[in-house]
Amino acid sequence: MAPDWIAVAVAFVVCWFVLGALLRRRHALPMDHPNARSLHATPTPRIGGLGIMAGVAAASVWLAGATLLPLMLGALALAGLSLLDDVRGLPVRVRFLAHFVAAAGCLFALGLTGWALLAGTLAVVWMTNLYNFMDGANGLAGGMAVIGFGALALAAWLGGAPDLATFCATIAAAALAFLRFNFPSARLFMGDAGSIPLGFLAATLGIVGARQSVWPWAFPLLVFSPFIVDASVTLARRALRGEKVWQAHRSHYYQRVVLLGASHRQLAAAAFALMLAMSGLAFMLRAWPQHAPGLLILSAVLYASIFLAVDRRWRQTRDES
Repeated sequence: MAPDWIAVAVAFVVCWFVLGALLRRRHALPMDHPNARSLHATPTPRIGGLGIMAGVAAASVWLAGATLLPLMLGALALAGLSLLDDVRGLPVRVRFLAHFVAAAGCLFALGLTGWALLAGTLAVVWMTNLYNFMDGANGLAGGMAVIGFGALALAAWLGGAPDLATFCATIAAAALAFLRFNFPSARLFMGDAGSIPLGFLAATLGIVGARQSVWPWAFPLLVFSPFIVDASVTLARRALRGEKVWQAHRSHYYQRVVLLGASHRQLAAAAFALMLAMSGLAFMLRAWPQHAPGLLILSAVLYASIFLAVDRRWRQTRDES
């Protein structure tokens, strides 16, 4: 059974019109001002996530599966809280507490208990935040949403899970509409109201699909590995150097690529290619699970090669200056 394409179209159209309406009131929107983490030079509205979540929420009317309801409610709750953070700012401890409560509540509703609930909660909270960490260049987070959730939608359709396929496809469609306003030049940014719930949904939908045997556990990890690997390696390196990992910075590999001279468009093109390549490896793993070790090693070698090349160029630039 195919996904409900009406729901997918609704998500795209609602996001497009919501963002268009918001931009007509640009002067009243919360702005993202350049800071220690930024790669942009001028203040830009950071409200794009509101359009994405509005599109997904409107499309959810067509979703009948009760399994997906906790995910949608958790994502909308985090979007609302993150919108408040975008507008007024919230203490870090309040945001993290909300992330843990949403993750634990959602996974408990899905049937996880004990150590599985604890491990799953930590994984969801990490994915929720790393998606936010990686939202720092034009087209990057939106492209990961289109390709990542699009891959999940295709896998769910192939796995005979039409409701899951529809839900994932609506997220991809809303993100595609957002890209119209964010790439190649950014008229607005996604903001926490988009990146936080998208990270939450990437993790929880990955768990749902694995528990339903729609895809192996490694499938969503490979699909979203361009974000997972960059954020995880960067955090580990900063921690080993004794840096305050919670402070804003420009140490991510995608940030260094831009600081080394690449344009946002060039970075996005390379990132999209990597996302598609990892999604391709994920589908190979799904088709031939007996080759999972070799495919995971191949992906690790690819990431190590990319990171070593960026590090080498970074050191050369520092030495020359």
